[in-house]
Amino acid sequence: METVDIHHLKAGEVNLGTSIMAVQFDGGVVIGADSRTTSGSYIVNRVTDKLTCVHDRIYCCRSGSAADTQAIADLAHYYLQIVTQSTERPPTVYNAARIFEKFCYENKDALSAGIIVAGWDKEQGPSVYNIPLGGGLFRQPWAIGGSGSTYVYGYCDATYQEGWGRDQTIEFVKNTLALAMSRDGSSGGVIRMAVIQESGVERLFVPGDQLPRFWEGREVIGSLSAAPTLAQGQVPIEVEE
Repeated sequence: METVDIHHLKAGEVNLGTSIMAVQFDGGVVIGADSRTTSGSYIVNRVTDKLTCVHDRIYCCRSGSAADTQAIADLAHYYLQIVTQSTERPPTVYNAARIFEKFCYENKDALSAGIIVAGWDKEQGPSVYNIPLGGGLFRQPWAIGGSGSTYVYGYCDATYQEGWGRDQTIEFVKNTLALAMSRDGSSGGVIRMAVIQESGVERLFVPGDQLPRFWEGREVIGSLSAAPTLAQGQVPIEVEE
């Protein structure tokens, strides 16, 4: 049986980082992302918009290769327009998620794309679907993705509560992304968010100088105040090699 040469498929790959998130609340969803696009250690774009509209009340959050995810989002938007015209009604968030999942799974050896699809529809109301690298489709009350997500899973598990309203969910998304951006070198810039409800979509923006700040440590090694002093009469201990 033939096997796939992973090393051959990954040849020339560069580090691609991001932080994306979507959280469902009663009446809608809040999606958010950082704005840094990297190629290895080089920051290609510091104000990228990773929240892409694929239909009126359906958005996707993109992580992975910018070129791959933009192409997939364009194709999904095209197919959703066809669905709308053929059925004469808006598509559901599940329809959109299935289209993304199909593209990601069937081209998993050629694409680097992790997608979160979120939005509101008349059939299910608000919903969030996570499509990780390689395909798969998972509906969750909240989802995070990208390289920055590994730093904040514990915070999300400890903080998230069902029954939150709009403002509490926005604060949760903002704090989570700020924490991911402070730890992940491939995430940064500003925070872009969108609140998707039956009434429409509201875009929110948090500049880089207004991000929530948390404890970031302090220098201890090498500081004069932290250097131990010898009492009078004490002799330093010699260590034999």
